[in-house]
Order: sequence, then structure tokens, then C-alpha cells
Amino acid sequence: MNDSKIIIALDCSDAGTALSFALQLDPEKCRLKVGKELFTSVGPKLVERFVGLGFDVFLDLKFHDIPNTVAKACTAAAELGVWMVNVHASGGRSMLNAAREALDQFEQKPLLIGVTVLTSLSATEIHEIGLEGTPEQAVHRLALLAQSSGLDGVVCSPLETAMLRETCGDNFLLVTPGVRPAGSGQDDQARIMTPEDAIRNGSDYLVIGRPITQAPDPVAVLDSITESIRFI
Repeated sequence: MNDSKIIIALDCSDAGTALSFALQLDPEKCRLKVGKELFTSVGPKLVERFVGLGFDVFLDLKFHDIPNTVAKACTAAAELGVWMVNVHASGGRSMLNAAREALDQFEQKPLLIGVTVLTSLSATEIHEIGLEGTPEQAVHRLALLAQSSGLDGVVCSPLETAMLRETCGDNFLLVTPGVRPAGSGQDDQARIMTPEDAIRNGSDYLVIGRPITQAPDPVAVLDSITESIRFI
């Protein structure tokens, strides 16, 4: 049984590179995230390959469209056998309900996660797109909408996990990108935290990309992070 809290982001566009990297990993010690770049470049066949190798796959396409379109997209994702799929919570209640209902038809349905506010957005950018209040307030509103619409959890910055854990309870999953081991670069994330602090604040799953994928010894970095959070 895979009880890993680490989701490795395969942020690349080449199937060979992604597969070669994945083959270094033990599918019982991590999970994989396939995002827009890789999925757009190579399509669903690579996702099916990862599933066939025994990996839990988080299909990170952030569906955001009219309810019927999102429902059909979620159905297609479930048919690939993915472990988790996400939608933008800002798509509204009708869209979220449609996504949930589409996945409820499956006996082994993927986890459905709502994206609150992208971790790359600063407070200034959040105001520019019309969201009121602080980033934390926007995240809070969208998380409550996702929870009341029957989603399994949300994607949020690790800076908001403590607040959401208190508000949404222990059974609502918190998936946090913007996680960087101590000494790693910030890259394009505006709101970041170390793995240890993210878990202490209530994160269930940590999405980590470049600090692992671009390391000279990715397996050693993965093992180090796993060990650092093992008893938290």
C-alpha cells in the first residue's frame, strides 16, 4: 500500500525523459503528477503507462469550463485510471457538482480536488484578477465552496494549510505545491514552505518538482524528504 505524502511533479514535455525518470522510482514510495505541459505533448498514453507501472497518478489539468464539459473531462480522466484529478474551484458550484457527479459513477473513482488560488500568484496579482481580500481570504472562500460541493479536498499554498485544517476538518485533503526543501531555490512559486513545516501545518500531500527531478540523485533527495517527514 502506498502511504507516501510526496507527489513528484513531472514538469517536462518529453515522454522518454518522463518515463526514464519514473523508472528510477519505486511506485510505493511516491506518486506522480502529470500536468499540462507533459499531457499536451504526449497525451493520455503515458498516463496509462504510469498507471500500468503501479504509480498513483495525479492528473493536474485544472479543468475549468461549463459544467457538462468538465463532467466529460473528469469521466475521461477516471477512465485512464488516475488516482487524483483537479478542477478550478472558481468555476462555481454547478461545475463542481457536475464534476463530482461524473466521478461518482465509478466504483474506483479518483479523488476530486479543487484548485483555490495558484501558488504563483502574489497578493497584487490576486487583486488584479478581481478576487477580494487577501490571498488567504480568497483561498478560504473557495475551499469552503469546494467542500460544500462534495469535493475531497483542495490544492492550496502551504501557508494556508493550518487555517484550512481548522476550518475544514481532518477529513478534507490539503494538497500543497510551493514546497521546497531548505536550501532549494524559490523558482516561480510566490508562497513556499519546507516539507517539514508544510506537514506540521496540516498538509496531506506535498507536490514537489524541480528539487527532486533536477537533483543529481533524485532518489536520494526523495528518500531524504520522506525521512524528514516520517514522524511528523
